[in-house]
Amino acid sequence: MQIVGRKVLHEFALQHADVAGAVEAWICEAEEAEWKKPKDVKNRYPHASILTGNRVIFNLKGNRYRLEVKISYQNKIVLIKRAGTHAEYSRWAT
Repeated sequence: MQIVGRKVLHEFALQHADVAGAVEAWICEAEEAEWKKPKDVKNRYPHASILTGNRVIFNLKGNRYRLEVKISYQNKIVLIKRAGTHAEYSRWAT
């Protein structure tokens, strides 16, 4: 998969140094992934939340941080929407 919007992740990791390793690991896994449908994401990340509009919420570093992406399965693109703490995620409009 091609990841678009890495800057969001890198800035997030600079603000929250304890999640930097998890962000890098997620990037590596996502780049190597060949997700064709939401079930493929759930098979690898059982705790991910699949939302409408091909959006997915990933848990980073347990449940401490959240990452929202939009996936174009056909084009093999993962668009980074936003990342935040669990508390910030609670305020996101879904």
